Amino acid sequence: MRFWVNGEDVVEGAVEEGGRGALAAELLPVGRPSLLRATGEARPLELGEPECTGGCCGYLSVVVRRFGEVVQWSDWEVPYAPAPTPPEFHFEASQYDAEVARVEADLTWRAQP
Repeated sequence: MRFWVNGEDVVEGAVEEGGRGALAAELLPVGRPSLLRATGEARPLELGEPECTGGCCGYLSVVVRRFGEVVQWSDWEVPYAPAPTPPEFHFEASQYDAEVARVEADLTWRAQP
């Protein structure tokens, strides 16, 4: 799973080449709300890991929280790499919620029996 903000792939820019984004099944569990949902409680979210695994060099993670009508992504942790830390992002909550709902409803990535 990749995350595009303002036309840029946030994972690719912060995880060493060969790394991976979060697995969709981890962020979009069946029968439960997505971990992408933002609430008033700050919550860390793992978005990717380097090729050598997160256990070795760390994970790309961000803290997600809602402040009224704004969703904030901040307090980034970046795997050991020369890449710069992504900036803090602010999203209009209604647009953010709509995009998360769209992703939750799109099940085309799941394996079909």
